[in-house]
Amino acid sequence: MRQNQTDLAALFLRIALGVMFLVHGFTKLLVFTPSGTAQYFESLGFPDFVGYIAIVFEIGGGALLLVGILTRVIAILAIIELLIITIIHFNNGWTFSNTGGGWEYPAFMVITAFSLALLGNGRYSVLGQKHSELIE
Repeated sequence: MRQNQTDLAALFLRIALGVMFLVHGFTKLLVFTPSGTAQYFESLGFPDFVGYIAIVFEIGGGALLLVGILTRVIAILAIIELLIITIIHFNNGWTFSNTGGGWEYPAFMVITAFSLALLGNGRYSVLGQKHSELIE
């Protein structure tokens, strides 16, 4: 029963993080537009192409998490992205509802991604536990 609980925990974390990334990626693509996203990233001091990379990663990575492919790799990359977002929002205070968005939500998502990196994809994935992890 214990392994089944761990596999379910990995599944639920993959779904939660995958959906979150898909929603944020599609928002950047369809609402803010790629050029608008690039301009926003530029306003933060990043090269504009980083905005395009964020869109591709969030949509592609979100989809891969949902099916359980390269889960640990995507989770580790997510930790890096989310830590940067946490730092960017740090001066806005804790609560994400603050003006400019606080660091509460991205910090929580760092922990979610870290937990998923430790768990891996679990048994309930397209490739199963044994065959889809590059990092053990």
